[in-house]
Amino acid sequence: MSIFARVSDIFKANVNEMLDRMEDPEKMVKQMIIEMEEALVKATSGLAKAMANEQSLRKQQTLAMTQAKQWEDKAALALRAGNADLAKQALSKKMIYDGQAKQYDTMVAQASATTTQLRGQLDSLKTKLDEARMKQATLVAGHQAAKTQKEFSTVLGTNVGQEPSPSSTKWKRRSREWSGSPGLLRAFRRGGCR
Repeated sequence: MSIFARVSDIFKANVNEMLDRMEDPEKMVKQMIIEMEEALVKATSGLAKAMANEQSLRKQQTLAMTQAKQWEDKAALALRAGNADLAKQALSKKMIYDGQAKQYDTMVAQASATTTQLRGQLDSLKTKLDEARMKQATLVAGHQAAKTQKEFSTVLGTNVGQEPSPSSTKWKRRSREWSGSPGLLRAFRRGGCR
């Protein structure tokens, strides 16, 4: 029967080890941070594009306003020269550029809102990434402590947090194994054996 118990223990240990490797919290946290860093790079790139778009729209808006002012000046000049037809054409062009400037007002406002929203999202992502990096050390230390406690309880044949029971099967088996060395058994019972 002891052979089957040992084979069972070995099988359980191998299965647990495979599961531990598959769900290694340290690797999962590292992967999460890597993914957050990649998202941060993409968000930064998106913000840069939005800012460039906003700047381009502002330049086009300024150009349309400048063109409208120039056509207004040309219309005034044509009126002073007594050429009403040329003044009408100039005012017509001015109105076209005024309309474009108004359209750019709307587009610039939308681009500005988008840029502000992306900045907020980027700042939020940076904050979450910083928090994840700070928590990483804590999580890794906690996992290591739990792993060590699990290994220790496996050696003692108990559940985590329980005192070793002299009546447990594993305790008896270990006691028989160590009976040849009474000094080792006494040291282990006192907590001196590591």
